[in-house]
Amino acid sequence: MQDVWINGVKSNQVGVSDRGLSYGDGLFETIAISDSHPELLDAHFKRLALGLDRLGFPDDVIGLIKRDLSTICLPRDAVLKITVTRGVGLRGYALPPKTKATRIISISKRPPLSDNSEKGVAVRLCSYRLPINPVLAQIKHLNRLDQVMARSEWGDQSIPEGIVLDAEGYVVEGTMSNLFWVASGIVYTPLIDRCGVKGVMRDHLLSIMQNEKIAVEQVRSAPDALLQADEVFICNSLIGIWPVIRIDDRRHVIGSMTRKLQQLLSRK
Repeated sequence: MQDVWINGVKSNQVGVSDRGLSYGDGLFETIAISDSHPELLDAHFKRLALGLDRLGFPDDVIGLIKRDLSTICLPRDAVLKITVTRGVGLRGYALPPKTKATRIISISKRPPLSDNSEKGVAVRLCSYRLPINPVLAQIKHLNRLDQVMARSEWGDQSIPEGIVLDAEGYVVEGTMSNLFWVASGIVYTPLIDRCGVKGVMRDHLLSIMQNEKIAVEQVRSAPDALLQADEVFICNSLIGIWPVIRIDDRRHVIGSMTRKLQQLLSRK
């Protein structure tokens, strides 16, 4: 069950001609609520603003969303999802001459805590490749077919995540997460400049590492870098950090850097 507000009014109905439904013409942010406080909200708004600018949405959207949120009593622990579409339009891809964005705020129960943060997870390398498209890189737009296709490759519930490469064979991200690995004391993460989502938790961890003077590099690497790494972990705004203990048939240990970053994250 979830509570939904559309353009500031409690409702669960969206027009069938909404461009978000017809074309995936929009953006979304998924935010953890803890102690009735949306975590990293400013960072989520920053990424949303980047996407709105890239897609040419009106300038007032974020202000309206903040106004909508101010009228909602947030539960103690939940998941907040903010969706913005270009609104209702005529048939065809051409942009409407006047756009009135649709704002959707939904609040749902937070998934039960798992022991993945402590015990680690198995992941797999996906066959599906992300197309290279710098215009849509970094932002969280509504067209998630790339992730749907990659995630459709397996049904084993003991494997919660898959690692996706780009069209040139470089590691980019997980289907629902960003990716880090550690080699010889240096932390690495893929560049998110040609495809993929510039995760809010990814950026938060990069900031923590910078403040703690932990060596970190954003790189373009083949999958061998993961297989040969000392440690691997994935992250997003809801799960925090999950250590990776297996990639396909290659086993990894949960190392000291992963544990250190988990501890630092819990303090921030």
